[in-house]
Amino acid sequence: MRLHRVPAASRTAVCAVAALALLTGCGAAGELRSAGDAPSAVEPRSLWPELPPASAAPYDYGEGETARIPGIRVPGGDVRRLDPVAVAQAELKAETDRDSGLDELPDATVRKVEACRTAPDDCPVLAPYHRDLTGDGRDDLVLGIRMPDRQLAVRVYMPDGDRLIRIMSTYDAVISVELAGRDVIMRAPSVMPGYEYRTAWSWDGRQRAMLPTRDEILRTPEHRKAPEPRRTPHPKPTPTSASAATPAPGGSARPSAGPR
Repeated sequence: MRLHRVPAASRTAVCAVAALALLTGCGAAGELRSAGDAPSAVEPRSLWPELPPASAAPYDYGEGETARIPGIRVPGGDVRRLDPVAVAQAELKAETDRDSGLDELPDATVRKVEACRTAPDDCPVLAPYHRDLTGDGRDDLVLGIRMPDRQLAVRVYMPDGDRLIRIMSTYDAVISVELAGRDVIMRAPSVMPGYEYRTAWSWDGRQRAMLPTRDEILRTPEHRKAPEPRRTPHPKPTPTSASAATPAPGGSARPSAGPR
């Protein structure tokens, strides 16, 4: 595409007209209008400032807990070449860097994972997904493992050289699991009708793990009643058509069908 230069005199005239339009354009269509005064910023107020701040968390929810998966090698750092069942079975022997106990699967699920080769129909390991969640340019591995009571364990693994590191481990009774950009978003039902929990897990480079960066409870869309399909009007039978009834099997007469 060739650029066309505008003479300096023409540019001066155009600028003058534009400036005049800005000065005299009150009431013109499409003009900028004020939305009113912006609300003043309110400084947050600290409640009970005399209370001493806590120095340690009272509970360990397992966030930031990582583990190296023993016996698993990642050729060329490509997690797509890994067998998801082998990863799930090897993880049963993994030792975490901080044992919260929240990464453990129920005994019934463990037995099914161990029997995936001999009883594949009952294998709880779901099909894997691959996405670069850490931003290092390499795909990571996302696994789901079915648990009792319609719960789902979600695991994320990253390649570290030829090793495999688990960087996320959680479970919940989920509505859905989504990959949005570099986030894993889990939706779970709430005990309050019309609401749901939504948690977004994101990579944290300082912790080198996926952390629940957004945890919120949201209203769900209302389920509207589907409109009834329109019915096509049928003309009422005339005496002529009524008298032209056809005999049904067995010798009885069957009258013509009326409007539906």
